[in-house]
Amino acid sequence: MTILLTGGSGRLGSALQGLIPGLHAPPRAALDITHPEQVLRALRAARPHLVVHAAALADVTRCERDRALAWQVNVDGAAAVARACHATGAALIHISTDYVFSGDTGHYRENDPPGPPVNWYGVTKLAAESAARLAGRSLIIRTSFRTRPFPHAAAFTDAFTSQDYLDVIAPHVAQVILQASRIPDATLHVATARKSVFDLARQSRPDVRPATRDHAPLPLPADVSLNTDRWQALRAPWETGSPAQSESASGAQGRAAVHGEVLHGDVPRVV
Repeated sequence: MTILLTGGSGRLGSALQGLIPGLHAPPRAALDITHPEQVLRALRAARPHLVVHAAALADVTRCERDRALAWQVNVDGAAAVARACHATGAALIHISTDYVFSGDTGHYRENDPPGPPVNWYGVTKLAAESAARLAGRSLIIRTSFRTRPFPHAAAFTDAFTSQDYLDVIAPHVAQVILQASRIPDATLHVATARKSVFDLARQSRPDVRPATRDHAPLPLPADVSLNTDRWQALRAPWETGSPAQSESASGAQGRAAVHGEVLHGDVPRVV
């Protein structure tokens, strides 16, 4: 099975390449998602069965400051990848975020209506989810991760999340990719238990100081924790070894399914 990865030089993309041998990750010079013709050429050349779209502008502050660039990369880029998947018959896994939710309630399930996001990053990623469905066969993974150790001196006690560190989340995303043929859903939440950002920070930086969201330079949601019951139910039967071992156990049947009807075909929503 040929899997093409966008955003291979990013944090998640780099981690996935270490977890899934043989991922085809063209450099930006060969696959710039802001150039639709180049995206289509790259997919036609690689002929992937599955495309994992991890490329994005994920700097929340920069997205707020440069809204046009954020839209170009996150929304137009997702649309270019999705249309190229549709044109070449590839299935699409699109990496999204918990910031598509307002944060008013938390413990969000996959079928809870998203929005309205409280910042521009969330707006672009919500629009990108609609764009991703243009692929025809797509799976949207909502997740959230950060590098270890926590990079800031202070962390918010009043912001709640299911985010975790990249070394925790990336293996789960790799497992989704390798088991894509066995996932019947259109959207999947891949995350860990609800916690405050402060509690997450203390796991890797015990000296972190408490702070509150009113000190942030832009609007941040109060509680974007994700319900992961669907993901936990899916992965339970697969927990017989590493993600790579699980994929091997699924054998030719799984690879054939990826080549055929691997992912949920969804009617695109209008942004």
